[in-house]
Amino acid sequence: MDLDLIKKLVKIVDTSSVTDLEIEENGVKIKIAKKIRSSQVITQTQIPVASAQPVLQPAAVGAEETAKHKAEVEVTAANLHEIRSPIVGTFYRAPAPDADSYVQIGSVVSPGSVLCLVEAMKLMNEIESDVAGKVVKILVENGKPVEYNQPLFLIEMA
Repeated sequence: MDLDLIKKLVKIVDTSSVTDLEIEENGVKIKIAKKIRSSQVITQTQIPVASAQPVLQPAAVGAEETAKHKAEVEVTAANLHEIRSPIVGTFYRAPAPDADSYVQIGSVVSPGSVLCLVEAMKLMNEIESDVAGKVVKILVENGKPVEYNQPLFLIEMA
């Protein structure tokens, strides 16, 4: 199944009133579901069905872990803004292994400032800040996989 199709399906579920979507194609079954709480949590799961084709499986992020993180963020401060991953991929803090990181804790950013890269299918996608402020926490380790909508940074808004 095409990764672009999966991204489009996740976006459709995210922006609509649909809460569950399940599709099976060529022996690959995909279920996309969202749970509605005080804020929305989106879960993307791929379940392989006997198939000769390779199946992409993103690392699972538990709903409990996401809910715990959300509660922690709400308690810390009302002026913190989460920068989330728009895609599934690998998180990189710098443009090259030997280069300096785009941002550090304490870095001041403005809308459009590049914060990191997320590599998906050999394409490097720049993730930019959508607010002005100061980076107070980097939530992902360099080189680790990230999920769609996973929090990457906490920005204290100016």
